[in-house]
Amino acid sequence: MQTVLLLVGSNIFMTFAWYGHLKNLATAPWYLAVIVSWGIALFEYALQVPANRIGFQQAGYSVAQLKIVQEVITLTVFVPFAMLYLKQPFKLDYLWAALCMVGAVYFIFRSS
Repeated sequence: MQTVLLLVGSNIFMTFAWYGHLKNLATAPWYLAVIVSWGIALFEYALQVPANRIGFQQAGYSVAQLKIVQEVITLTVFVPFAMLYLKQPFKLDYLWAALCMVGAVYFIFRSS
C-alpha cells in the first residue's frame, strides 16, 4: 500500500509538471515552463524513486508490475485533472482506456 500511495503522490506532481503549464504558464516562454516543470518534477522523483524501491525490494513487485501499477495510477490521476483543472470534457475514450488498463493489470499479475 505504501508503494501505491507514494505513486499517487508522485503522479499528482508529474501531472502538474507535464500539463499544469498549459493553464498556468500559457503565455510564458517555453523555457520558463521547462524550468518550473523541472522544479515540480523534483518532488515527483522524490516520491517515485522510493515508491519503486519499496515496491520492488520490499513488496516483491516485478519491474513490469510496477510499471503497470504506475500507468493505472497515471490514468486515474490524469482524467480528473484534465476534466477539473484543465476543463477538458469527459470522453468515452477515457473509459475504453481504463478497460484496456484492467486487461493490462490482469495479464501482468496473473502469473504472480
